[in-house]
Parts: sequence; C-alpha cells; structure tokens
Amino acid sequence: MADREVSVEREIAAPADEVWQALTDLESMPLVLGGVDSVEVLTPGPFGVGTRWRETRRMFGKSATEEMWVTACEAPSRYVTEAENAGMRYESEFRLAGRGPGRTAVRMTFAARPLEGRKLPLLARLLGGVGARAVAKAIEKDLADVAASLERTRRDGGA
Repeated sequence: MADREVSVEREIAAPADEVWQALTDLESMPLVLGGVDSVEVLTPGPFGVGTRWRETRRMFGKSATEEMWVTACEAPSRYVTEAENAGMRYESEFRLAGRGPGRTAVRMTFAARPLEGRKLPLLARLLGGVGARAVAKAIEKDLADVAASLERTRRDGGA
C-alpha cells in the first residue's frame, strides 16, 4: 500500500460528542472494538496531540501489538494517529461531521507508506490490492462496532 489510502465512511445514530468520546476512550477500546484485545495507555492526561498507547489486536488471524501516537487533534471533529513497523509508517485519520439531530458521519482514512530511504516490503508490493480490501474490511468492522456500542447504549437509555 505504498502511498495508498483506504477510506471508509459510516453514519452513526449518535451525536458527534458521543461518537468522539467513544473513539478517543482508549481504556474502553477492548470493550467496544471486537478486534482489540488490549490497550496500554503510555501517557497520562486527556486525549490529544502526544497521547501514546500500545494496542494489541487480531489481524489476519494473528495477534499484533503496535505503539501509536496522536499527531493532530481538533476535538470533536478530527484526529490523526501514526505508527511505525517493519519499515512502514501508518497514518489513520478520523473525521466526524454532524448529519442532523443525533446522527454523525465518521470517515476513517488509513495510509501506509515506506519510511524515508526504505523500500516497500515485498509482501506489501505483492498484496497491494488485496491488502487494501482487507484494511477496508477491518475499518468497516471497527466502525460497525462503535456504531453498535453507541446505538445500543442510546436504545437502552444510557444517553
């Protein structure tokens, strides 16, 4: 996925502030996202630029831990995280936009690029299109999990 981006958008039946809270509540991620096994927050304080954490999730049938950090944050409408692994830099951007009373569109964009001076790993070159589809499917699942969690809470009278 050299210099390739994958974007997925989903509308969630909840106000933007609730969606923002769900997306930035790192400690609750394993309870909300089915693919996340654990999160270890590495920096104290509120979510914002500089927040770092280690996230362990299942991808492609294997468990993997990545350290991520926030590089941009414009609450409650946008944040960007980055991670590096195996010669690649990964960037994820979340954008929230109100879509009427109690509805929010969330667009997540994921990009993977080789680190400066590094060649794209062979596996990434061979699986470019297949990898992009797998990433899109994983993003769709994460956003569906967030939507289900928020919509269930609202339906059960939690909001």
